[in-house]
Amino acid sequence: MNNTIMRQIDVTADYQPLVADRLVATVTISCPPGNADVVVFLGDDGSDVPWQPGEWHTLHRVDLSAIQIKGTVGDFVTVVGGTW
Repeated sequence: MNNTIMRQIDVTADYQPLVADRLVATVTISCPPGNADVVVFLGDDGSDVPWQPGEWHTLHRVDLSAIQIKGTVGDFVTVVGGTW
């Protein structure tokens, strides 16, 4: 079954997954231009990968629970896509 995903995820000071449970989807993840600071993604090698306000990327068939973010409290990311 195909499902649409539209979420706003608040950033915390510690790493947190985009979703709690396994969810494989094709999505565009964006850091709105109004964010105060970068959102840091945990890289596959354990490194910090900063995304600038206004930056966005489309990811195909990824497990959203495996993507972790942190940053400035009050900032957020949006996740839009689906399970197709």
